[in-house]
Formats: sequence, structure tokens, C-alpha cells
Amino acid sequence: MEAAGSSLTTHVLDTATGLPAQGLCLRLHRLEDHGQQWTELGTSCTDLDGRCPGLLTRAQMKAGTYKLSFDTEAYWRKRGQESFYPYVEVVFTITNETQKLHVPLLLSPWSYTTYRGS
Repeated sequence: MEAAGSSLTTHVLDTATGLPAQGLCLRLHRLEDHGQQWTELGTSCTDLDGRCPGLLTRAQMKAGTYKLSFDTEAYWRKRGQESFYPYVEVVFTITNETQKLHVPLLLSPWSYTTYRGS
């Protein structure tokens, strides 16, 4: 996934350490076939600052339902940490194809929070 001209981004913070969640892998899907099938659009991993800036470009943006699936089990396992959630899925809707969207994730081994960022 490319960062240039990105209209969809995410940023993951490890709230257990207070640091960016580096190397957390994720997948982006869009709901297709009249709400019956998730289609994978791409995969990525967070950078040193916990960011994935290039999830969708303006040209790829279209109205619909999307899902970010974060592989939290692998992230915590690499750190020698047990966790409660093997993955986190954030489902959201894009209604305005020209608007930039930011989907942050605050993550600990035992909880997570997400919100619509700017």
C-alpha cells in the first residue's frame, strides 16, 4: 500500500508502553456482493511511528463498508506478552469519497479503543 496521496490512514499506539505499535500487521477489506463477501484490498504493517499512511488512495476510495483487521496476537507474541484479543477488527463506512479518513487504534494486551480521527 502506498502513502502518496492516501485518503485512508491508521495509527496504532501501544497503551501498555505508551509508545507507537511498531510492526503490527493488518489487512484492509471492503464488503462486496451486496453485503455478502469481504474482499481483501491489501496488507501492511505499521512503521516505526505506529502508522500506516497508505491504505487507500483517492482513486481507490469509493463509498461502502470497510474493515481493518489488526493481527494483535502476533504483535503481542513477538513481545513475549499474553493477550486477550487475537485480532481486532474495526468496521467502518465511507460515505464521502473525497474526504480523508483516519482510523486510530489504542491497544493494550487486555483492551482496545478506536475512534474516527482527523
